[in-house]
Amino acid sequence: MPLRWKIAALAAATACLVALAVGVLVHVWTAMDVRDRAEMEATNTVYSAMDVYRRTGTLADGAELDPAELPTALRHPAGGERRVAYDGRVEGNLGPSVWGAQRVGGPGSPVLAVRINMSPQLHDLRRLDASVAVASLVSLAAALPLAVYGAGLVARRLRRVAETAARISAGDLDARTGTALGRSRGGDEVTDIAATVDLMADSLGRRLRVERQFTADVAHELRTPVGGLLAAADLLPPGETEDLLRARVRDLRGLVEDLLEISRLDAGAEAPVRARVPLASVVAEAVARTGLDVEVGITEPPDGPDAPAGESGEIVETDPRRLERIVGNLVINAHRHGRSPVRVTVEDRTVVVRDHGPGFPADLLLDGPRRFRTGAAERGSGHGLGLTIALGQARVLGAELRLENAPDGGAVATLRLPR
Repeated sequence: MPLRWKIAALAAATACLVALAVGVLVHVWTAMDVRDRAEMEATNTVYSAMDVYRRTGTLADGAELDPAELPTALRHPAGGERRVAYDGRVEGNLGPSVWGAQRVGGPGSPVLAVRINMSPQLHDLRRLDASVAVASLVSLAAALPLAVYGAGLVARRLRRVAETAARISAGDLDARTGTALGRSRGGDEVTDIAATVDLMADSLGRRLRVERQFTADVAHELRTPVGGLLAAADLLPPGETEDLLRARVRDLRGLVEDLLEISRLDAGAEAPVRARVPLASVVAEAVARTGLDVEVGITEPPDGPDAPAGESGEIVETDPRRLERIVGNLVINAHRHGRSPVRVTVEDRTVVVRDHGPGFPADLLLDGPRRFRTGAAERGSGHGLGLTIALGQARVLGAELRLENAPDGGAVATLRLPR
């Protein structure tokens, strides 16, 4: 249930409880007042009727002597004491009543009694209860839309904060909640949450900028000494030592180049140089450059009018160098951390790279590839920059790169180019 409806339901429940409490209090207070008034009237009527009876010997004001309906509690009043009692019996047109009684003389003399019918007052009480109920329903009907509207304002502001937090989580570190919420609305809890999200984004952005700058600085500083190492390796006499050193220096240079590429991607300094190229040919060339054993399956559409002379396949407008980089990294990653056979499939504008190894680990599928991830027993062990670069280059191309595991085992990387 959305928050606005929860708040509205809570407001409606609170209004119902308040209306019920007020209605009960009004009913109880009015009922007590009606009974007190009836008892007072019965006492005064007995006094008046007794005075008339003693002076004239006649019964006035509806008084009776020893009536059969007289409650038991009033049949034996002491001396000249006037007493009253409530009688809840309903007889004919007479509803609940209050009796007043007083003995006319000494012990054994008859009892003069007066009955005050409470039916009119109780009828008024029922009408009052109905009026309170109708007024409560009308108030609830008027208050509920206002509660929904007010709750909607709060929920809308919270939703904007959540959307901003989701954008920040997706990598948009420039997203802020201040403009969306409006600081002029006051310092309520929603504004406090929004301010906290903005502070978190500022802090996160500063830390990421420091880390990116550090990565770029380290890569730039290492580039020169690594080049010097590679040149020095050329001066070594041929042999196993020279081959081993040259291989390690080449690996180090590749790592430095990867770091430089990631720093450019992080800084948003990369821009694609687009050209119309046959997708199948670019993928086949990228696979061939890896020098690895890969099965390539290409589903080519019929030749179209846009196909270059002598070539067939889907023609896409993209940056072929970056596309080759993505495909090459995916193939190398599949060979390094998966198991054969590794297969690359091209269909329409989609490139799928699949291996038959243990698949991507759960945390990689959840959080994405992490740089400099270690752990030889896990898939993705090593410096972990290949998939990071592939994802970054895919974003530059405006393509979607999805990492998942096949139901029957193996990792699947799917690259979809935009139209």
